Amino acid sequence: MKAMVLRADCDLQMSDVATPSPKVGEVLVRITHSGICGTDLKIFNGGIPVHHPLIMGHEMIGDVVEGNGSAGHQKGQRVVVDPVLYCGHCFHCQHGQTHLCPDGTLLGRDHDGGFAEYVAAPAGNIYALPEAVNHREASLIQVLTTCLHAQRLVPIFPGEAVAVMGLGVTGQLHAQLAKARGANPVIGITRSPWKREMADSLGADLTVAPGDEARDKVMEATDGRGVDLVIESVGKLSVLAEAIDLVRFGGRLLGFGIYTEQDATLPFYQLYFKEIAFINARAAKGEDYPASIDLLQRGQLQLEPLVTHSLALAEMGTALDMLATDVPDRMKIILDHS
Repeated sequence: MKAMVLRADCDLQMSDVATPSPKVGEVLVRITHSGICGTDLKIFNGGIPVHHPLIMGHEMIGDVVEGNGSAGHQKGQRVVVDPVLYCGHCFHCQHGQTHLCPDGTLLGRDHDGGFAEYVAAPAGNIYALPEAVNHREASLIQVLTTCLHAQRLVPIFPGEAVAVMGLGVTGQLHAQLAKARGANPVIGITRSPWKREMADSLGADLTVAPGDEARDKVMEATDGRGVDLVIESVGKLSVLAEAIDLVRFGGRLLGFGIYTEQDATLPFYQLYFKEIAFINARAAKGEDYPASIDLLQRGQLQLEPLVTHSLALAEMGTALDMLATDVPDRMKIILDHS
């Protein structure tokens, strides 16, 4: 089969490799579309260390080709693949925290993933897609599951104010999810006028640029209290500090961004004095896939507008370059394997 193989850091080539043979309990899926994200870029350039050669790709949809001793998946069935693998026997797996399995691995990072014609995955990681969900939407389901998992960790009551800091793909999803859960107002915060316009079109009640003006507008929109929940979707500790300032006394803060900084200045006294509940989220669980698909099927979310670029699999190098540079009006890039 054809696959984009990472031979070494920054060395990516289209190559002929053996088609994977599904083990007992696995399903072979012909990949039709895959999503590419910042994690792939970090694997590509060595920021996330991996063993080479490797086929990257953890956001993937396709058609079932065959199963080996697996039930419930029909040949030709259109599916999305959950890339998170786990042991199923440890404390965390037995307590429903498969995403925290200490022996857990990821397709596209620890094992060959979806930037190829085929991938083999456990039958339990395969979820059927309804006809109502098109391939552009389906390519974002894996990302959506991580946002849904995060929001399931924090309560949102109807009429509560929610601010989303950072309006990239995940920020746009968080804003829509909060709105679907009854939040009002939903406030989006980003420096990008284009991203603010997109959030406005997708249902945000107010969008502002960060800084003093944002604080003033947030306070005005919440009668001077601050928001009930801030979702930090940037992954910078300086933005987390701003989030602490915007949340109300007794409010909640969801850290969704991945913080890689080792040192920072934070208003720790405010965390104590305002009695802020801080929760962070990691990855997603299998149960988040059917729930995400159901939200799409019921028209609760709009994912297709977030897909701004579609490239052929062979153009993956161009997609990585687009991720590494500030390409105007870029949100999600999907790769078409046809």
